[in-house]
Amino acid sequence: MLLIGNGKVITRDNKRPIIDNGCVAVDGNKIVEVGLTEELKNKYEDARFIDAKGRLIMPGFINTHMHYYSTFARGMANDSPPANNLVDILEGLWWRLDKKLTLDDVYYSAIVPMIDQVKNGVTTAFDHHASPYAVRGSLFKIAEAAEKIGIRSNLCYETSDRDGEKIADEGIAENVDFIKYCNSKNDDMLKGMFGLHASMTISDKTLNKCLDAIQGLNTGFHVHTGEGIEDLQDSKAKYGKGVVERWYDSGVLSDKTFAVHCIHVSEQEMDLLKEKNTIVVHNPESNMGNAVGASPILKMYEKGILLGLGTDGYTSDMMESYKVGNIIHKHVAADSKVAWTEIPQMLFENNKKITEKFIDGQVGILKEGALADIIVVDYNPWTPINENNINSHLLFGISGRNVDTTIINGKVVVEERQLVGIDEESIMAKARELASAVWKRF
Repeated sequence: MLLIGNGKVITRDNKRPIIDNGCVAVDGNKIVEVGLTEELKNKYEDARFIDAKGRLIMPGFINTHMHYYSTFARGMANDSPPANNLVDILEGLWWRLDKKLTLDDVYYSAIVPMIDQVKNGVTTAFDHHASPYAVRGSLFKIAEAAEKIGIRSNLCYETSDRDGEKIADEGIAENVDFIKYCNSKNDDMLKGMFGLHASMTISDKTLNKCLDAIQGLNTGFHVHTGEGIEDLQDSKAKYGKGVVERWYDSGVLSDKTFAVHCIHVSEQEMDLLKEKNTIVVHNPESNMGNAVGASPILKMYEKGILLGLGTDGYTSDMMESYKVGNIIHKHVAADSKVAWTEIPQMLFENNKKITEKFIDGQVGILKEGALADIIVVDYNPWTPINENNINSHLLFGISGRNVDTTIINGKVVVEERQLVGIDEESIMAKARELASAVWKRF
């Protein structure tokens, strides 16, 4: 039994949004009660007590689009020609890097950002992986890292034709084997989706194989959609339609499919996404970094499309995406009134709804019966906090580095900024060693 108390509890439960001097009681992997600290301490006398010392007690953050395989690019010298567009970036960096990864590299390029995520309060992450010369077993390696760190995970392999039919088939097989494994395991800590890279790298032949392979697996596709203008141009040239239209006509779209980015999409295609209840995941920092444009999420929000918020591997800190998402749409629209509602709804409400499409339990909320994914955030506000302004306090007052303690599925993973039971220094040293070797092969 575990109590996390003596803090300001931000429940995300409309029935009782904020509890001053509040406490969360955890038994096993679930929350059994939320209330006042003294009352719960008296009720559960034998429980271990974590003292929040007046800090915020909140649900953990959820990242609905991540790329662990990109980890070793940080600080790497790149002799590719200067990039003028997204394809140049892909060909000159990411498609060179992913080819160099071994299964050991895959493990360490996953475990390092997992450590960073849990230290930034991320308790659930959806990853989109690529390692074309180490496909088979790659998702299981990432799952091994996730189990060691204790982060709730949903994984997939980005199937693609860019490295030939044999590797495309391996990607399909890896997705299928991993999804079946997760389905048989029936554990809310680990789930799988069927990864596709993007329309411009997937032929109809390969797409049809994927559509056949996903039948009966009770999951959806996770695919980059209209991220760069080149994806749209390729689809128009080859198929005479937009990317979303292609996915719609072929049967890719569903209420468990992630159409990631959706920058170069028409209003008609937004209606198709809504018709199929497809999930769109927004990654504002990455979009700005790649100079691919701003996703029309304000219009998609108006249409009632389920919008999630991710990082696309650009950062491990969901609060960075939250802050940038707030300002980029004001900037693009030249309207300071927008994005106050849409972005926090994506992070605090929709990412929860999206995750719960794949698991049996509840996340993103502190209430009886929910899975115990809880963070303690060091924030001493200089103005009052109430249920109407908490999102503004988080926007302007904290980053992921304010997270002191992270509890996932009832297990204390980080306590007072220290990983519990994990030798972080040895992992980082090994990652640097492997990264150096990858750089030499790059």
